[in-house]
Amino acid sequence: MTSKALPTLPILVENAATATFDCVYPTCGGKCCKQGRPPVEPGEIARIEANLAKFLPHLREKARKVVTERGFMTRREKHGLRMMAVSEGWCVFENQGCVLHKVGAKEGDRFKYKPWACATFPLDRLEKTDGWYVRQWKLHGEAWDLFCLNPKESKKPAVSTMQGEIEFAARLDSGKEAWRGGDVPKPAKKRKAAKKRATRK
Repeated sequence: MTSKALPTLPILVENAATATFDCVYPTCGGKCCKQGRPPVEPGEIARIEANLAKFLPHLREKARKVVTERGFMTRREKHGLRMMAVSEGWCVFENQGCVLHKVGAKEGDRFKYKPWACATFPLDRLEKTDGWYVRQWKLHGEAWDLFCLNPKESKKPAVSTMQGEIEFAARLDSGKEAWRGGDVPKPAKKRKAAKKRATRK
């Protein structure tokens, strides 16, 4: 039996050889948007705000009311960043799929308006390294029990099913998505250099 060679990836993925993932939306009902409160970068907030009129007609009625009356962000924070608002237990931008994703896709870039934390899912940054990993049950303390993160649910290699997310993560690493803000994941070497510059000031 011969093992299949892994495709060449533009980023380091720790568990590239073993991770499985298969997004089955809409079968799952969009569970990753349930109580979805992603942390959002300042640049991402500004871009959503500037284009809000595009999104409002596509929102659920109650979500639209939340956004127009209180805004789409909350005062809650995660990793020092404000978190997205929720309506009826769902992210305010969820309406049979992500409105930010759908509007961006129509304009030619599905990640154009989405927070990077949503765009890279289920990829996550490995701390203190230049790499990423595919979130899987119990890996690195993973507590979210979404079935799509259960490696037993799919035999499809994540490196094949997540090509768009992997390419997007490479854009983050290269600085092509720097407009999003200062906490966008950076490889360890770049983070160290940024810290050195900050301490010199």
